[in-house]
Amino acid sequence: MSRSPLFLDDVNARQGLFHRRALLVGGAAGLGLTALLGRLAQLQLVETGRYAELSEHNEYQIVLSPPPRGLILDRNRVVLASNRPDFRLLLDKSRVSDIDALLADIGLLIGLDAPRLARLKAEIANAPARAPVTLAEDLSWEDFSRVNVRAPELPGVTADMGEVRVYPFSAAFAHVVGYVAKVSAKDISKTGPNADPILLNPGFRIGKQGVEKAFDLQLRGTPGEKKIEVNARGKVLRHDPAFDTAAIPGAEIQLTLDADIQNRALEAFGADSGAAVMMDCRTGDVLCLFSAPSFDANAFVRGVSGPDYRALAEYERKPLFNKALTATYPPGSTFKTMVALAALQQGVDPGRTYVCNRHWSWGGRVWSCPEAHGAISLHDAIAKSCDIYFYQLALSLGGPDAMADMGRRFGLGALHEIGIPGQRPGLVPDRAYKRRAFPHDPVWHPGETPSMGIGQGYLSVNALQLCIQCARIANGVQAVEPRLIASVGGQVQNPGAFAPLGIDPAHIAFVQSAMAAVVTYGTAAKDHVADLGLGGVRMAGKTGTAQAHTYAQGHLGEGEHGAWSQRDHAWFIAYAPSDAPRYALSILVEHGGFGADASAPKATKIMRVALLKDPEIRARILAEPQSAPSQIATRAGGSAAAATTRRVTG
Repeated sequence: MSRSPLFLDDVNARQGLFHRRALLVGGAAGLGLTALLGRLAQLQLVETGRYAELSEHNEYQIVLSPPPRGLILDRNRVVLASNRPDFRLLLDKSRVSDIDALLADIGLLIGLDAPRLARLKAEIANAPARAPVTLAEDLSWEDFSRVNVRAPELPGVTADMGEVRVYPFSAAFAHVVGYVAKVSAKDISKTGPNADPILLNPGFRIGKQGVEKAFDLQLRGTPGEKKIEVNARGKVLRHDPAFDTAAIPGAEIQLTLDADIQNRALEAFGADSGAAVMMDCRTGDVLCLFSAPSFDANAFVRGVSGPDYRALAEYERKPLFNKALTATYPPGSTFKTMVALAALQQGVDPGRTYVCNRHWSWGGRVWSCPEAHGAISLHDAIAKSCDIYFYQLALSLGGPDAMADMGRRFGLGALHEIGIPGQRPGLVPDRAYKRRAFPHDPVWHPGETPSMGIGQGYLSVNALQLCIQCARIANGVQAVEPRLIASVGGQVQNPGAFAPLGIDPAHIAFVQSAMAAVVTYGTAAKDHVADLGLGGVRMAGKTGTAQAHTYAQGHLGEGEHGAWSQRDHAWFIAYAPSDAPRYALSILVEHGGFGADASAPKATKIMRVALLKDPEIRARILAEPQSAPSQIATRAGGSAAAATTRRVTG
């Protein structure tokens, strides 16, 4: 019978083996106990502060509170964008087991329709687990109270009061002031993985257009903090205001715009499409920057439904499009002032005459003019806008370069820094442009020059540029630049010194005289459409009709004939007073027909407001012996006091 090799006959040997094994097991147990005691000592003695802090964080949470968004004001501190209280409902979806049932209950209390319920379900599903979701905003006090009373029956729902952006003159300033809207996933992704935590706050909004977008960070301010006590499920148990950090309001933005002038532009345009821009031709301050038709910016703050947005986007007059900055059009006859200055700078005799019999044959085709002017000089060719004169004058300059250089000196074809996005530079063509843009046909042909001489062809400008052109003509000495942002957070935004125009003062005076004649006996004299009715304070201007299509078969000719989209664009640029210029203005009526008919009357209405609000000019008007104060007040549309209120309607 065999024995196991572990079997020992000797008692001492067996005891020795047992002791060795017991020693090994005991040593291992001792090491384990020592390690456990060491770790306990480390946790309770060495790292006690760290874990106490972590424990406190499990008990308390820091909640960001949005700061009041900064105000946007006009030059006279009239509020253009402010904030008002907003009653709203917030949802913590982590505390709700049946979202559909909860939404159905809320819908009965505050009247949520089916499309809104569907959007809410999608927002809740896509929201982060711990981020509150806004169920409803801008509630009436009755709805807000009704939900508060039923709060114990609505788990996860909190009735809260925040702030919402409001625009008192929404339609007049929608394009320039812009609007705010809810933060989207795209907005957060732009800021990278470490997005500003305040962006996740329920109902937080950021600038989406105009000043609101360009100065969003300054207007946004600095969030405050609230320290709240919560339980393990995140439910708020207690809030101690003593530990709060106050939010810092956003910076105040003051614009150079004048609310009275801007609102008058809105009234003057009515249902027409186009733009109005006014500048102080001494300082460059932009007093009006209006685009028509407009839209209700307050609706975008609340959120525009898909059908409503499509209706705006698909409307042929494009209310969402900023026609003062983004839209570009041929300048038409307003460009003749540049052609005239280019000719004078090259030594052309202003007394040179051309004969206009309404038709002129050259280059194998017949060129036309709206009427037969007979033998006409440069001064009257500007005043009466003779196309045949400027066809030939442009050809005498030897091509496009001299005209293009003059146009650029007066602000055309360039981007001008005004603080908000959306500008398009347009185009002032020359031979170099033709080589770049048309490599297959890089030569500037003589037949392209006459069209440029009357502001057609490749030329395209926006309303801001034409206002700058007019302001520089009126100033005569300096190349004034526009300024829209007057101050940010109290810091004045100074445009700096203006460059000299470098144009012979006699040539400027000649063009100014011709523009004054446009109003007295030229294209804007008929029916006194450009008569301000302010005694000796008169306006100088230039009409322009920009061809919007070719006058081929199917079209009835130039002007306001045919369907709206087939009509010409109507321009009018002006400055006043004509003898001591202060304010320059450009008016575009998109597909409006003739500048004298569609744009000049609007310019008159808008310019009157600026002049009557100017204390020096008003004093000059009242001092004229032939005009009694009561007559001036009547022509202004009301009493003397009414002319300087926030809403001038004369």
